Amino acid sequence: MAQVQAYMLIQTEVGMAGPVSEAVSEIEGVVRVDAVTGPYDVVVLTEASTGDPLGHAVVSRVQRVAGITRTLTCSILEI
Repeated sequence: MAQVQAYMLIQTEVGMAGPVSEAVSEIEGVVRVDAVTGPYDVVVLTEASTGDPLGHAVVSRVQRVAGITRTLTCSILEI
């Protein structure tokens, strides 16, 4: 079965990139977590078997992590 993947770009409260990265890395469906520089603080690669679980299970859990102020989810397309 094909996997659906998406990148989540995360802005955090000041000084919260580390704790947010640690908390997000524990969520099932999170493949990779990287702290980055620029307008976002953390970039997360997520994966699920279909788009629905990706949105409801993985993305919503990430958005509830304390210290996150904004997220942007970018689905990966096969072109």
